[in-house]
Amino acid sequence: MLSKKLEEALNEQIKNENYSAYMYLAMAAQCEAANMKGFAHWLKAQAQEEFSHAMRIYDYVNERGGRVRLLAIDEPPFEYGTPLQMFEMVYEHEQKVTGLINALCDLARSENDYPTQTHLNWFVDEQVEEEASASEIVETLKMIGDKGHALVMLDRELGKRGQ
Repeated sequence: MLSKKLEEALNEQIKNENYSAYMYLAMAAQCEAANMKGFAHWLKAQAQEEFSHAMRIYDYVNERGGRVRLLAIDEPPFEYGTPLQMFEMVYEHEQKVTGLINALCDLARSENDYPTQTHLNWFVDEQVEEEASASEIVETLKMIGDKGHALVMLDRELGKRGQ
């Protein structure tokens, strides 16, 4: 059984994962409006992944006899600037999520909740992948800039995510 403190923290993380998905959908909407379909596709896929992370925690809380409480999700920003600025925000956001996951790990450790520690290890590994993916796109955008043929090629490449 989960401690009340850990249950509350996991419910907060469900909210955080859902906010991430919501933010990525907002970014995708901006890309769709700018006819950057590949960027939009990548961001929508990322949103789906974040929703799946929330559900993974949701299911875990239920498995451990806790009670899921769905907390209000803040409205994400409407504008994200250039593709580089947008993906710098993605990278910063993923770093923030890594910090949140690390704090959950610390809490689980302090509560001597070994099952939750084990469960959270998957998220620790996932965040390494998330940060690396966002960082790679940021570095590519820094090399190619925000306009021109290279941006179109990157848009096409990002549109292949999941294929």
